[in-house]
Amino acid sequence: MNKVVHFEVPFDDEIRASKFYKDVFDWELQPMPKMNYVIARSGPTDENYMPKESGFINGGMYKRDPKMSSSPVLVINVESIDDHLKKIEEAGGSVTMPKTQISDMGLYAQIKDTEENIIGVWEDLKK
Repeated sequence: MNKVVHFEVPFDDEIRASKFYKDVFDWELQPMPKMNYVIARSGPTDENYMPKESGFINGGMYKRDPKMSSSPVLVINVESIDDHLKKIEEAGGSVTMPKTQISDMGLYAQIKDTEENIIGVWEDLKK
């Protein structure tokens, strides 16, 4: 079974969005300016920024971009992103953002399911 492991929320104004999620949900936010990205921790994490308890996932926020989803995205971890992109297309879905390597952490793509929802797929590179 593939698990939801991450979420992403697009923003138009990083400062405004960060203030909202910090003030309303008390998330710990870490800007990554070179990537137009903000790490969002929604619960306590260990020294590797992994959840210290069950029941929540962490995520991030990104600068709204026409090549990516304009709505929040759930990200699902898969064993092989290539195999899953093939399965997605065979099942009637499509790839909306091609596979991209995110530093040395993993491979990421966004897809559209048969209901027009955008979902992220992730493959860990560090096993």
